[in-house]
Amino acid sequence: MKKICVVTATRAEFGLLWNVMKRIEEDPELELCLAVTGAHLLASQGNTLWEIEESGIPIAEKIPILEEEAGPKERHLVLKEAVNPEENHPILEEEARLKERYLALEEDNSPAGICRAMGRASARFGEFYARQKPDLLVVLGDRYELIPICSSALQFRIPIAHISGGEVTAGALDELYRHAVTKMSHLHFPGCETYRMRIIQMGEDPSRVFNYGDVGVENILKMDFMEKKELEESIGFSLDRPYACVTFHPPTMEGAGAFSQIREVLEALEAFPGMKFILTKANADAGGRKINEIMDRYAGKHENWKCFSSLGVRRYLSALKYCEMVIGNSSSGIVEAPCFHIPTVNIGSRQQGRLQAASILNCPPAKKEIISAMKRAQSRKFRETAKKAVNPYGNGDASRRIVAEIKKYLEAPDIQKTFYDVEWSGKE
Repeated sequence: MKKICVVTATRAEFGLLWNVMKRIEEDPELELCLAVTGAHLLASQGNTLWEIEESGIPIAEKIPILEEEAGPKERHLVLKEAVNPEENHPILEEEARLKERYLALEEDNSPAGICRAMGRASARFGEFYARQKPDLLVVLGDRYELIPICSSALQFRIPIAHISGGEVTAGALDELYRHAVTKMSHLHFPGCETYRMRIIQMGEDPSRVFNYGDVGVENILKMDFMEKKELEESIGFSLDRPYACVTFHPPTMEGAGAFSQIREVLEALEAFPGMKFILTKANADAGGRKINEIMDRYAGKHENWKCFSSLGVRRYLSALKYCEMVIGNSSSGIVEAPCFHIPTVNIGSRQQGRLQAASILNCPPAKKEIISAMKRAQSRKFRETAKKAVNPYGNGDASRRIVAEIKKYLEAPDIQKTFYDVEWSGKE
């Protein structure tokens, strides 16, 4: 039996990996070794560990990297629902002080804080690999955590399978992390043919690069969605009129400019008082905490807005299913939203370069331009365009084929890589 380690560090990543993990878990020749780390263990990110535990997928280890070590009392307080200020529960003065101290430790997403987190990830995952001895590591995407997680795996000669490589997101440092992970990996599962060709252009052997479509598309085609009434009850928010799903992550190539951008986005939403808005907070990138504070402040002024640290994959995709449009700069607006044939208003540079369906409207992070794009998304003409749009990210059979390729590779694993040179036409 081969042990396959899968690492998940964020709410979005876990949902995308779901079907791959289930196939590994159910295969009698494979053993799933799930490592949970990163934002899953943060109170400020919604403690999304709960979603993994409720899914029934066994967790091999929880590996904290985004906080300094804290005492048991502090850790307990962060996880207690009784300290949720939205529920108006009394908090003892000492408890409040300890909770504030713990959150200050875990929410350090400054550049220096992220560097410290990467250092912890390198050390702790090295220890994890020494204990677990996996035969192969599966990672997805482009998060900075993957750099130390993958480089540590290489020290143990653990081959790496990378899902969703080859993409371009010019407005985020993720662009650089993604390509670095590609060069550390041995098997590649990009979301479409354009990305497959780009990975080969980076010198990867074509026999190890497979276009089986995007795992997010498979999620949607196999999802047991909530009924709209069930969704309303689950999130405590009436959806009695048209609503939009809004997510805005830091465009990490642009530094402090992200804070003015989120204000432009939120001021644009204020121009649509007849709509409702479900806002999901930014991830644990540099600047994410400040963006979330701004979102909370604006949402508190509007009865038709509600802000969530995390909805979980089933609630989030169910919210997409019934919404009028998706707004922001999340990859879900590019990959998942077209499956529902709804418009996406994609704001700013974060997703610049990704292959897009005809249902996506791009606009700069300026209030006037966002309002104009939202109005166009509401128009009958564009809604018809969205209904007919073809999603370029596959047909929903990715996980079965990914796991089959992993098993085939493990019959005779070879971590030696050669650089594949493409033939040049002579033109630059």
